[in-house]
Amino acid sequence: MALVIAGERSGVGKTTVTLTLLASLRRRDRLVQSFKVGPDYIDPMFHQHVTGRACRNLDPVLTSEAYIQQCFAHHSQLSEYALVEGVMGLFDGVSHTLREGVRVASRREAPTSFVKDKGLMTNDKGLMTDFASTAHIARLLDLPVVLVIDCSRLSGSVAAIAHGYRSFDPRIKIAGVVLNRVGSDRHLSLLKDSLEPLQLPILGVLRRQDNIAIPDRHLGLVPTAELPELNTLIDRLADLGDTCFDWQRLLPLLKSKPLPSSPSS
Repeated sequence: MALVIAGERSGVGKTTVTLTLLASLRRRDRLVQSFKVGPDYIDPMFHQHVTGRACRNLDPVLTSEAYIQQCFAHHSQLSEYALVEGVMGLFDGVSHTLREGVRVASRREAPTSFVKDKGLMTNDKGLMTDFASTAHIARLLDLPVVLVIDCSRLSGSVAAIAHGYRSFDPRIKIAGVVLNRVGSDRHLSLLKDSLEPLQLPILGVLRRQDNIAIPDRHLGLVPTAELPELNTLIDRLADLGDTCFDWQRLLPLLKSKPLPSSPSS
């Protein structure tokens, strides 16, 4: 087993949540392997800085679904815990034409009807509509998802967001939510009251904290080499991670499958 950190959209704090988890696990001397959905190269720099291990990209556009499964199986087995950071919003991908579940180059080659039992999200033209999305990778690897929600400008509406993401694709297993940018105890109480009828676990609560902001610019985060105070920032994230997560629920989800035992001679 491992866990996917997904966002309801870009900019909700997926990377902050991911780095907080990684930093706290490393402080506990846990061996953890991270992955990043898509071809992003900046976020993996931060992952590697925290874990001391190369972050592996999971991108079916530049590689293949088979490669992603092999890459994840191999590298996750070499560590105690495994964590996948998603890209954009959970279902944000690209449309690809398919032939019997395989990506093809030209839309004109698409069949007039598509076999619906391939475990793919398709429309009536046989177009897979969330190819290379975080949801696609979660289905491909059969991993549960933690949904990060930016709560800075909402209260009761958090339940509608969580319910919509959980019900949109029943094949996606939403293990719980992380509430990010929570403003106060009263704000948190409103969020919890709203989510209670859904019986969806709250796996983490991150308050608004300006001292843990990771600088960004047009390409995303500022690369690690340009951040002289990065180690101080990672220490702050580790401190936060020690107290903001429900570790009793998270650790079993993060646990990697062990390497198969060697046959006795």
